[in-house]
Amino acid sequence: MKGKKFFSNWIVLNILGAIILFAALAVGTNIFLKSVTRHNQEIRVPDLSGMTAAEAEQYLSQRGMRSEVTDSVYIKRMERGVVYRQSPDPGSHVKKGRRILLTINAVNPKKVSMPNLVGYSLRQAKAELLSRGLNLGTLLYVEDMATNNVLKQLHHNREIKPGTAVESEARIDLVLGLNDMDNMTYVPYVTGMKYLLAVSAVQDNSLNIKNLVFDYTVRDYSDSLDAVVYRQIPEISEEPLLMGSPVTLYLTTDITKVPEKPEPADSLGTETGDLIF
Repeated sequence: MKGKKFFSNWIVLNILGAIILFAALAVGTNIFLKSVTRHNQEIRVPDLSGMTAAEAEQYLSQRGMRSEVTDSVYIKRMERGVVYRQSPDPGSHVKKGRRILLTINAVNPKKVSMPNLVGYSLRQAKAELLSRGLNLGTLLYVEDMATNNVLKQLHHNREIKPGTAVESEARIDLVLGLNDMDNMTYVPYVTGMKYLLAVSAVQDNSLNIKNLVFDYTVRDYSDSLDAVVYRQIPEISEEPLLMGSPVTLYLTTDITKVPEKPEPADSLGTETGDLIF
């Protein structure tokens, strides 16, 4: 009897009705929001790297997304006209219809103006080339009264005049003076150094890079930037070398291959799968 009286009480009934109504509203609102925001219906952003802008647009369209090219860069070692970077990143989850922003590798390489390096020292010329986005190539020595004084600047074995438009990252060879009284240098110890730092150190000592030998751990240009020297020919020694002499560097991303001390040069051999550039 007491239970029946409790549920027949109008206050209790109103409270129960309010609770039921609130629960129904909450469930209904949740269902509505899910349908509007497409909750749990997000799309995973694919990796578009290596695709052309047109390929990326078609690929995204088939998956309910859009693309827009917003910027371009120029990476010499990368195929031209393909996606270099994207936003959001691959693996992100977005709503249907989301626009994916693309940065592509420019079809036409960036051009820079060739500076006048004649009369510069080797170090000054190298710094100027790097500031223009150009690379130092081969050091060609000829007899002259001033050692390491730039006499000519060459591109593709031809003298290049100041102001000439040249592709960024182009290699510029230098013809340098060499005095018989000042023509010797020493091999720097670059074992353990990263690729670009090692090359720079060799050039700073008036020596040329003969070969860059990357082992099997270096699969692409990105890997090469992280690669370190684990062997070098010649090894560091107390005996000087003639300026312009060649140096070969062996590189890997496996730091366990890097010795604490230089190994004898006559024990050096090229490993299977090594890449020579």
